[in-house]
Amino acid sequence: MVYRRLKYSEYFNLFFIGLNESEEKMEILKVSSKSNPNSVAGALANVFREKGHVEIQAVGAGAINQAIKAIAIARGFVAPSGKNLVCIPAFSDISIEGEERTAIKLIVEAK
Repeated sequence: MVYRRLKYSEYFNLFFIGLNESEEKMEILKVSSKSNPNSVAGALANVFREKGHVEIQAVGAGAINQAIKAIAIARGFVAPSGKNLVCIPAFSDISIEGEERTAIKLIVEAK
């Protein structure tokens, strides 16, 4: 997995959409503790409708809280189309300003 190098301030902005260098080109939404859950939910729903799956990445309890809220909100956005969103949690090692950190990765897909 290849990640674009980000400055600490860039990483913790509202959210950043990047691409994973895999065959399927999974979208990665990076969420911070200051992210607006409604904005992240809108982005998540749009990417989900486009690609059918999304990866959310968060570092820290506050960021994970905002990400989970966003998934709950996004479920309501995609429910009218008959889709039920589920998330699969995993750990991911990332580098922020040269420092290794462990992020939580939430893979969101339809059930």
